[in-house]
Amino acid sequence: MTIRPIRVVGDPVLRTEADPVRVFDAELRSVVRDLEDTVREPGRAGVAGPQIGVSLRVFSYNVDGVIGHMVNPVLSGFEGEREDDEGCLSVPGLWFPTRRAMRVVATGQDQHGEPLVIEGEGFLARALQHETDHLDGRLYIDTLTGDVRRQALRAIRAGYHPTRPGA
Repeated sequence: MTIRPIRVVGDPVLRTEADPVRVFDAELRSVVRDLEDTVREPGRAGVAGPQIGVSLRVFSYNVDGVIGHMVNPVLSGFEGEREDDEGCLSVPGLWFPTRRAMRVVATGQDQHGEPLVIEGEGFLARALQHETDHLDGRLYIDTLTGDVRRQALRAIRAGYHPTRPGA
């Protein structure tokens, strides 16, 4: 079992669009295994390739005890909207109200290149959108607006880290 360290805001890999997966080989299966091992850690709902330093369009998810992955995801079928607090392993300790579609369809492949479709509702829909954003070089704080966005950026600039003594 390999649990990879999570890259945090400021790391350029998080702001770079990930490359499409073109070769479905043992190396990709190793990355998927590492993503799924890493997302098994308590409190984790998803981990994208860039978050472990791998600039490939692949992510894992852990929602309601179901662990899976998707390669080369494309989202469609957005329905409804809801604003809920959202956080990110790459922006540790900060949670902000974030608007997401309540239903979404993710189409892509599994680690073997076979077609894969995930119809997500509620929290799974939120996770699919969040992880796909990572593959596009976006963090959830990029979706924030107004005072909430200013508050988030101020906290990041101040170097907020929940593991810092006294934080």
